[in-house]
Amino acid sequence: MHALPARRSCIPGAIFEPEEGQYDFSEIKADVDYLAEHGKTLFIQLQDATFSPEYKAVPDYLLTDAYDGGVTGQYTDSGSLEGWVAKRWNAKVEARFASLLKALGDEFDGRIEGINLQETAIGVSAETDASFSPDGYVEGIKTNMRALKAAFPKSTTMVYANFMPGEWLPWEDKGYLRGIYEFGNEIGVGLGAPDLMVTRKGQLNHALAMMHETDFVVPLGIAVQDGNYIGETNSEEVVSERTNLVPMLHAFAEDFLKVNYMFWVNQDPYFTEDVLPCLAD
Repeated sequence: MHALPARRSCIPGAIFEPEEGQYDFSEIKADVDYLAEHGKTLFIQLQDATFSPEYKAVPDYLLTDAYDGGVTGQYTDSGSLEGWVAKRWNAKVEARFASLLKALGDEFDGRIEGINLQETAIGVSAETDASFSPDGYVEGIKTNMRALKAAFPKSTTMVYANFMPGEWLPWEDKGYLRGIYEFGNEIGVGLGAPDLMVTRKGQLNHALAMMHETDFVVPLGIAVQDGNYIGETNSEEVVSERTNLVPMLHAFAEDFLKVNYMFWVNQDPYFTEDVLPCLAD
């Protein structure tokens, strides 16, 4: 297992394409060169969704009628707008995403450790966007996975498949998430998930169950993100008197999930005080 295989950059796709078909990968090149000097490589997470109402992670030209607005709102269960996501099920948006992936692959395939697509979980439904359907979303994710693999035949490819709209496992299993895992294993795209939450039934019944219950020929990955160090998600809380969860998280990922990659977010004080000493042992 690669506990720290590379520096990991989470980069919104919007910054790469200031104009349609014109790409600027200078930030990635700087990271690749810097890491090469220190004997390390880069793992990229390409982001096309946000969790802020103020920010959309796609190029401005996509936000037009030609692309049906390019993005759609993500909403909480209470109906509050919490961010935006690219219309991954729109054929024209998919085509532009594939073009971006190809340009990235032409420049960096084989030079970076790997690249992953952002999580499949989104706060979208047919009620919030009439162009959306769960079945269409599944096909859109698969289209993007094909494009990712075609663009990066050498570097590791991965999609974070954690939840899928329109089902909730194990009670409402429509085969959406399971189908993504089967498809990735079939075409050579690795599978992973954000948030290593080992006590929450939602995560245990979805991505963690998928990884544990199948023998995969593709790489698996898991991220320990903000808040996971204290058993929460998306938390900035600083707990001074705490149990160090890092050994347990590492053992769970290695022995139960059998992942190839673990990604540890640099959230202090946990990263400095808990993660680094553990990995140094």
